[in-house]
Amino acid sequence: MHVLYHAVREPIFGMEMMEELARHGYEVGAGTLYPMLHQLEKAGYLTSHAEVVAGKQRKYYRATPEGARALEDAKARLRELVKEVLHDDPPTPSIRDVSRADD
Repeated sequence: MHVLYHAVREPIFGMEMMEELARHGYEVGAGTLYPMLHQLEKAGYLTSHAEVVAGKQRKYYRATPEGARALEDAKARLRELVKEVLHDDPPTPSIRDVSRADD
């Protein structure tokens, strides 16, 4: 979700995302991040292009419209979870069937 969030806002690259995730306390190595980026691209959520930066090829990723929709869907689920957990506001219908509460 965090990767998609940034890729919707602007093109991202691997090392930059590892640093961003580390800033938030997530220690994600290249062996985890790059396969995730490739899977997101294969799923159609990201697109990529290569550029030469300081003599080295760097692959930039950007969210596709499908990736942006997936992010919006994930944000809606996150809002629901936050509402339930932080505001003690259970979903409707509740996981506990009120008609069976006396059983």
